[in-house]
Amino acid sequence: MGAATAAPAALADRPDARDHRPREARPDEPRGASHVPQSTTPAHPIMAHHLIGTALEPAEAVAAAPSGPDVARRLREQNAQIAQLAGGLAHEIRNPLSTLSLNLDLLAEDFQEPETPRERRAGARIERLKHEARRLQDILENFLRFARLQDLRIAPTDLNAVVEELCDFYEPQASTRGVVVRTHFAAGLPRLRLDADAFKQAVLNLMLNAEHAMPDGGELILTTRRDGDEVVLDVVDTGCGIPEDVAAKIFDPFFSTRKGGTGLGLPTTRNIVLAHGGSIEVQSVPNRGSRFSVRLPAA
Repeated sequence: MGAATAAPAALADRPDARDHRPREARPDEPRGASHVPQSTTPAHPIMAHHLIGTALEPAEAVAAAPSGPDVARRLREQNAQIAQLAGGLAHEIRNPLSTLSLNLDLLAEDFQEPETPRERRAGARIERLKHEARRLQDILENFLRFARLQDLRIAPTDLNAVVEELCDFYEPQASTRGVVVRTHFAAGLPRLRLDADAFKQAVLNLMLNAEHAMPDGGELILTTRRDGDEVVLDVVDTGCGIPEDVAAKIFDPFFSTRKGGTGLGLPTTRNIVLAHGGSIEVQSVPNRGSRFSVRLPAA
């Protein structure tokens, strides 16, 4: 990859960027107008300058996934085999796990009003076991979601509308984490052949990944653009960035640097994108943030 191209002005200064922080609309403001106050500036303007709409140096392009129709076809064939095995395995695990969880709930009821230190200790241990059982159930469900990439329900779809709807859904959670969601949508994009529900799950995984990278809050910026015969969705955060030794593993199943993480969010996103004939890559600047770019073939 060549030298970085000149970056546009910071996104917060663009009149068509949207700030998803809630506020009351002015009486004279048309419905759906942009919501960025003139005094608002990005938490990390240098990061935004480097990551939004720019190309990074080869050393900074830390990870990418292969793409193309052949890759998507092979992925579906491999997933079909994995899904068959996963379905049988999940059935064997789910039934006894459900029985275990039910019996733990019944035991917990017996210790709701402990009278002795021994009963209190037993109640605490039962609660820990219930927590672990729920965690195993979550891992099982996430694995099935990763493995069972079923036949996609493809239809011509407005990418901007899909991302906008997802941002509206996610914004209340983001605000409680101190994360400001911004969007910048390119006009006149072609409709893409997408399974909207599956693609929303892929993008939501990227948004949650960005949230985890910003424990003290920050900005989450989603942009769409046309690049030749592809349409690109960029998901940019102003978080901690990705260390080089970690970057090569982030799409590996069950790899996670977050305590309690299943390590299946990004691999699931990758599978969904590849199944749409697209590609995904991540570029990161340490201590400034990361940009995940999803490239999809124009319909």
